[in-house]
Amino acid sequence: MAHSTQTLEKGAAKAAPAAAVYSVRRPRSATAKKMFPYLLVGPAVLYLLAITLYPGLFAMYQSLFVVKFVNWSWAGLGNYTRIIQDREFWAALGNTAIIGGLSLSLQTIIAMTVAFFCYRDPFVRGWRIVFLMPMLFMPSAVAFIWKLAFNDGRVISDLLMSVGLASNNVDWLSSVWLARLTLIVADVWQWTPFLFIIFVGALQGQDEEIEEAARLDGASWSSIFWNISLPMMRPIIVVAVTLRGIDITTMFTNVYIMTQGTPGGATETMSYFIYRQGFRMFNFGYASAASVLMLLITIVIAQTIVKRAFKSGKS
Repeated sequence: MAHSTQTLEKGAAKAAPAAAVYSVRRPRSATAKKMFPYLLVGPAVLYLLAITLYPGLFAMYQSLFVVKFVNWSWAGLGNYTRIIQDREFWAALGNTAIIGGLSLSLQTIIAMTVAFFCYRDPFVRGWRIVFLMPMLFMPSAVAFIWKLAFNDGRVISDLLMSVGLASNNVDWLSSVWLARLTLIVADVWQWTPFLFIIFVGALQGQDEEIEEAARLDGASWSSIFWNISLPMMRPIIVVAVTLRGIDITTMFTNVYIMTQGTPGGATETMSYFIYRQGFRMFNFGYASAASVLMLLITIVIAQTIVKRAFKSGKS
């Protein structure tokens, strides 16, 4: 009898469900919640500071000296005085503004046009990666491809002659504007997708009901774009174009590979001017002063554009 009782007790113990174990999470403190985003972003910020802050400070320090390899002599603001009086510096700054301005304008127009006409098309969404392909190539490889197409391989010249737009071979480096055109085409081809993907994301983030209401009221596509889509995208457009414009001011690879600043310095941008002063003429202090001035000019222009754009948008 006792044996059967023990057996029943064991069976009941086995049949009884195990007691659930619950873990209690402590709520995060307000300080932890505030610090968490900084902990996520902190390593990346420290890395960027390490690779940008020190070189920038060193360039500012070096710009105060006349540097010839290991020989450093104090110059004070002498390098900056020379640069302000240097015609080549202002010519390079003007070339950067012309080439960069035309390239950025074309990129913005093309990216916005393509994005507006295809952001709602499900077929185009699947092919979005194709539009991004030019950005995946190395800039040096892109520059070599376009150099081959324009100059060495004469692909563009043969194409123009085949359709009757040119009677003979075109020497793209013999004309100021033709040489600038080669740089603009290469830059537009590679970096238009950068603006395109941003504009597509901005358009897809807009409320579809607003567009549907406008269509029901009889608004055309152009009216919807100019009066609804474009004003709503204004902050994003300003930020994207500003970022791309800052990047264009550092255009070097295309110039170095495709034109070398020819003809007569017409395609010498600020980056190439700094490179030539530093690594060909070995005026390291002078090149550092030019880079510091270029940085200041870029910051002032970018800040002015962003402030005015957001101020007018709020008003």
